[in-house]
Order: sequence, then structure tokens, then C-alpha cells
Amino acid sequence: MTGGNADGTRPLTVVIADDQTLVRRGFRLILKAAGIDVVAEAADGEQAVAAAEEHQPDVVLMDIRMPKVDGIEATRRIIAAHPHPAGSQPRIIMLTTFDLDEYVYTALTAGASGFLLKDVTPEHLVAAVQLVRTGDALLAPSITRRLVERFASAPVMAQSLPASPASSPSSATRTPRQAAAGLTPREVEVLGLVARGMSNTEIAASLVLSEATVKTHVARILTKLGLRDRVQAVVLAYESGLVSLGS
Repeated sequence: MTGGNADGTRPLTVVIADDQTLVRRGFRLILKAAGIDVVAEAADGEQAVAAAEEHQPDVVLMDIRMPKVDGIEATRRIIAAHPHPAGSQPRIIMLTTFDLDEYVYTALTAGASGFLLKDVTPEHLVAAVQLVRTGDALLAPSITRRLVERFASAPVMAQSLPASPASSPSSATRTPRQAAAGLTPREVEVLGLVARGMSNTEIAASLVLSEATVKTHVARILTKLGLRDRVQAVVLAYESGLVSLGS
């Protein structure tokens, strides 16, 4: 592993899990050229889980269809091994050649932070890895819309949202509406815009705030609600009734 970047910061670390050797090698070359450290490769889900445990990467690029253990089950195991939203929990980006609803729904409920199609451009691949590491979700508007429609019509999803580690034991039984009630008016406003798929830059322009201020609001929202990332924030916003499908 490399020691750090020229500015002294630690480089992003990535595990690539895909059963196609050429895909792994191609992604490795692209990420390496961008200064991102690929610490391990995996050819199946079992290897991916083991590599994530050994190397504690920032991001795992996870193929959905792999032998032995598929990418969705491997994602569940990795997230289960790192249950808290902050700290060492890896961000997982699913790799697929298919843009299918059931994969979107299942993978995101398993704990993935987004999707990439395997024909992604080098620039988009690098940007995606950098994006999810900051806690952002990697979801195209069309995928976000389908995700929202599925989650909004599935009341069982309230059970998949974790309680904040700092909360009392009774917080595990909070409804999404009760959880959102702990936010300030500005945080509720920001959460509503996040749920509509707006980026931090777009939210800043809409609310006439600096992007740094928006990032702070988003971070506080995730911390207060005990959420892993913006994907779960979108889910909670719709389940709580803060945002409706027609709004």
C-alpha cells in the first residue's frame, strides 16, 4: 500500500470484486492512474468478504453476479461486520451489466451505496469511488425515482433503518416520522432536497448557502438519524412523509 498522497493525505483504498479477470485488471489500471490504491482483488463473494475484512478498504467495487457467494450476499456480510454508520464501514458500489429494478432494490437494502454499469467511462469510475467515500449516494435520477417508488410502497423497509448508535435502546423502535422529528427546520429542508435527488451543489444554490454548510447539514442529519449514507436518508424522508412521490 502506498504511504500517502503528495499533500500528505491517505489515498483512497479499494477492493475490486468481479469474476472476470479483465474487468478487475482494467479497473485496477484506471484507479491506479488516478492515485487510488487497489489493495486487493476478489473473484467471488467469499473472497470479497475476506478481502474487506483483511484490508478495511474505503470502497468495494462489487459485481452482483459472482460464483459461490453473489455480490448482494457479500455486501450484507461486509455491512454486518461493520454495523455502525461511521468509522471503518466500507462503501460498496455494485457493478452490473443490467439496470434492473430488483437488483437496485435488493442491493441497496443490503447496504450498497450505489450502482455502476460495467461499461462506465474511466472518468466516471474514478469520480464514483471518490463520491461514495464522502458519504454521497451514487444513484442516477432514474434509479433514484424507482428506488423511492419501491421504498415508499414497502412499509417493511422502516425496519431496515438502523437506530443511531448514540441513541437510547428505545430508539430502535422509532418510526421514520419520530426519527425525523429530531431535526432542525433547516435540516428538514435539506433532507427534503436530498430526497429529491439534489446534489450538495444544487442544494447550496437552492437555499443560497455555501456548499460547505450544506455538507455540514447533511453530515449532521446522517449522524442524528444514525444513517449510513444518502441512500438511507432518501428512504427515511419518504417513509416519514416528509416528501411525497407527487411533490
